Amino acid sequence: MVMHEVKTEADKKQFLQVAIDIYKGDANWIRPLDKDIEEVFDPAKNKFFRRGECTRWILKNDAGKPIGRIAAFVNRQYKMEQPTGGIGFFECINDQATANFMFDYCKDWLKGKGMEAMDGPINFGEREKWWGLVVDGYYSPLYGMNYNPPYYVTLMETYGFQTYFNQICFAMQVKQKLDDKFYARHAAIAADPNYRAVMIDKGKIEQFAKDFTYIYNKAWAGHGGGKSLEEKTVQKMFKTMKPVMDAHVTWFAYYKDEPIAMWVNLPDLNQYFQHLNGQFGLLNKAKFLILQKFGKCSRFVGLVFGIIPEFQGKGVDAYIIVEGAKVIQPMAKYDDYEMQWIGDFNPKMINIAESLGTHRSRTLRTYRFLFDRTKEFKRHPML
Repeated sequence: MVMHEVKTEADKKQFLQVAIDIYKGDANWIRPLDKDIEEVFDPAKNKFFRRGECTRWILKNDAGKPIGRIAAFVNRQYKMEQPTGGIGFFECINDQATANFMFDYCKDWLKGKGMEAMDGPINFGEREKWWGLVVDGYYSPLYGMNYNPPYYVTLMETYGFQTYFNQICFAMQVKQKLDDKFYARHAAIAADPNYRAVMIDKGKIEQFAKDFTYIYNKAWAGHGGGKSLEEKTVQKMFKTMKPVMDAHVTWFAYYKDEPIAMWVNLPDLNQYFQHLNGQFGLLNKAKFLILQKFGKCSRFVGLVFGIIPEFQGKGVDAYIIVEGAKVIQPMAKYDDYEMQWIGDFNPKMINIAESLGTHRSRTLRTYRFLFDRTKEFKRHPML
């Protein structure tokens, strides 16, 4: 076996083809847009190259046939107890020796960069995409979510990867009535005229991006290797999201005009992208617009829910959710709601999700492998 580094255009196509071959015949797999994968590895489009480095390989057998792929990367701002690199975009035939070969190769590469551990499968980027291994709920993934065969769990755990944290997704039917306590807590907040909740106005996207940045940095920065977001990064993200946003499902809450909470959702774009076979050229964009206008998207997806610390535990969660539900439920546009993952290290957010009447829809897992096998393994700290 030999690891072939991806450098040429032909290599890039073969890197994508490995996944196509692995999932051939799997009706649940939705091919990601090729451009979304390639942008991760493009220094001109992925800002993480400014503070790190990334390499990817295709594993070929002795006959020259591709039988796996993987990427390894170092993000200097990924702060952990020990210097920790990452692996991701792992695909492999069902063979332990093949997986071990790739894991060993990445371990040696990361050791050469001064790393003492590797997490995976994770993204050379933010946590909202390509993060974690599916360990429960092997059905069609949400947009930007990893998907894998069940045997990947065995390949990683047999090698020696251990659970760093579990990533739990929650789902419910949109028409489902919220628990009465939500309405009681909502009423208490709504009685105070200093509070207001608004759905996002796409005509004022820059202001909402600014408010998102403020809330995110107060609520999330510093948690488990998290970091502050730059406003210019969020502005770019919101402008990218704008064409696919449904304003009715993204909400912000304010107290005396200070942004205090956000509930950011999007339609499940994979219900459109599953018809594009990974392509997004001009004709595919036209097809996407037609699907978006005339097609059925039955699910919307929770991306981020956050409340700044000063207003946590006061009922603001119920306030913003009920305000949103008063608009979303009568629309009857969506059948299902699924929340992107919440780490098992965040019991407060899990409690909010479960109090909605959700069920656990799927679980992904972030693994860690310590290079020093005598060192004590520690799971992600609780928040």
